[in-house]
Amino acid sequence: MRTTQDREEPARNGAGSPGALSRRGVLKGTAVTVGLAAAGAGTAQPVYAAEGAAVPGQSDCATARMGGNAITMSVVDGALRWSVHHHGRTVVDTSVLGLELSDGTVLGSDVKVTRNQHGSARTTWNPVYGRNATVTDHYQEQRWNLRDTASGARFGVQIRAYRTGVALRYLLLDEGTATVAGELTTFAFPDDTTVYSARDEDAYLPVAPGSIPVTGTSTTDNGPLTDLPLTATLTDGLIACVCESARLGFPRLMLGSTDGQPGTLSAFLMEHTARGTGPVEPDSTVTPPFATPWRAVVIGSTHAELVDNAELILNLAPPGALADTSWIKPGKVFRCELSTAAGLAGVDFAAARGLEYVEYDAGWYGPEFTTTDATKPIAAIDLPSVISYATSKGIGVFLYVNRLALTDADSLFGLYKGWGVAGIKLGFINDGTRTMTDQITDWAKTAAKYQLLIDMHDDVRPFGYERTYPNWISLEGVRGNEQFPTATHNVTLPFARNIGGPMDYTICYGQSRDKTTNTHQMAMAAVYYQPLNFLFWYDKPSKYANPANWPGLPWFNAVPTTWDESRTLAGSIGEYVAVARRSGDTWYLGAMTNETSRVLAIPLSFLGGGTYTATVYADGTPGAAPYQTPVVVSTQSVTAESTLSVAMAPAGGQAVVLKPS
Repeated sequence: MRTTQDREEPARNGAGSPGALSRRGVLKGTAVTVGLAAAGAGTAQPVYAAEGAAVPGQSDCATARMGGNAITMSVVDGALRWSVHHHGRTVVDTSVLGLELSDGTVLGSDVKVTRNQHGSARTTWNPVYGRNATVTDHYQEQRWNLRDTASGARFGVQIRAYRTGVALRYLLLDEGTATVAGELTTFAFPDDTTVYSARDEDAYLPVAPGSIPVTGTSTTDNGPLTDLPLTATLTDGLIACVCESARLGFPRLMLGSTDGQPGTLSAFLMEHTARGTGPVEPDSTVTPPFATPWRAVVIGSTHAELVDNAELILNLAPPGALADTSWIKPGKVFRCELSTAAGLAGVDFAAARGLEYVEYDAGWYGPEFTTTDATKPIAAIDLPSVISYATSKGIGVFLYVNRLALTDADSLFGLYKGWGVAGIKLGFINDGTRTMTDQITDWAKTAAKYQLLIDMHDDVRPFGYERTYPNWISLEGVRGNEQFPTATHNVTLPFARNIGGPMDYTICYGQSRDKTTNTHQMAMAAVYYQPLNFLFWYDKPSKYANPANWPGLPWFNAVPTTWDESRTLAGSIGEYVAVARRSGDTWYLGAMTNETSRVLAIPLSFLGGGTYTATVYADGTPGAAPYQTPVVVSTQSVTAESTLSVAMAPAGGQAVVLKPS
């Protein structure tokens, strides 16, 4: 592995002397020599061709290409621009690149290219858990080093093309400190694009890019803003999802409609937390050499292909930081009522049903918004007895902790480790500002120090950090299934929120408030990527005492949460989806539809040789309400030559186990 170091003269400001830009110290100091590794490049480092300086009179344009995807950066009349194409079709039309500094300097409005580099890399790596047992990291890269004409400040832009999409980020290169006040990146989508906008924990709303609804309050970021991941459907079936990866020491990215440009979304760096608590942070001071988070565009020629390309976000994230990951176990979780007896019964239920964990949720140490001491369980819970019993049965225990009780996470997590706790579910996380980015990543690191899994809830968004600290096994950041959303919402998520990373989305099987059938709920266990999967929302084990009443239970007993191989077989955002995932030699297939009944013809060519027994959990005759539609179980013999007819009732689904005969 080798990289080419930058060799430049010191950057100078307009006065001709290094390091006197402003009283706020924006990009102070002299130049620093920095390679890509120092700038935070990730695992697979490109081997560069011979580098070169920009040649006067030549057009400044550089393109990275891979698998039909092309990302181009250019200088147009001194200003930085970028665009994205997929097999020649426009994904992002010519758009703005740049950063705004706190002293008013705009990096990108008038620049000179001082150095260009290009190269490629290919490696494979094995995640601790994931959609696939092996991930290929293969890309072509271009990097420009640039000088701002007015201030002399040095910075860079790095672009990458993968078979699965493209990505870009900025590099701050001068010594001292840099204070970033805003990011100027825009995404100019082609005509007739629809984007799926959702903020906080709202449902997704399909709108034109220029029609993002105005949201926010007096204590939050206000405007026509949407959270990431943000999915865009383009013409001819093309689809793309904007995400971020490797967000470290930087605020969370949102996108917003742009005045006078109806097809364009603009970057917005959050200044408030999503819930409006804590200090307002209008800018972020960093220490160069510094790389901003990656702005990734996951691309699919079809909607189904988009789902299979989501590992782009992991490839852009920093590599694993933990030498020992043997203690990190994905699994299924049962939430217990707040008593000793309920905890013990929950452990028995988990052991009998093939679940790995039980959890005590809010209230186990008292009212979560008035009790900030999470070191003492309420009198109704003999926690040592429950943990001891769970351990004897091979079941781990999760504890919920509201953020208000996290004033000393190191002490608290150390205490839980001593108790024998397996993991922590954090509630009401205030993601958004740079301070909260630092806090979230610090919680993940501290939990890893004590070998604790961590699941972060409420308004927190993914950025690939489960690769770096795989003990951060899940997060919410979505309108949860316990809100009993529509089937349309459920079949939007695989193409939107779940592209960004793991999604804690409690499966609400057997609930009378469901707007879907039970097989629709069952299929979620294969359709969604959920390495920590909460099941049986707020139910008691006694509800399932007679398994004959609940024919879907064997599916939940068997289905894993981490996979050797995944294939998305069919799909259209907001309409339907079918995903097959393999663990060992057994495949688990889940299909879901919106409020429209449909039949999918699914070829089983992904199967290996020989005959398989397909155990099919299907919708029966539709009931008066979707949740009243019965689950009908049947078996059939199939091979790789077979085509499965997947019939689904309105708001229905199908779940299939395909096991070698």
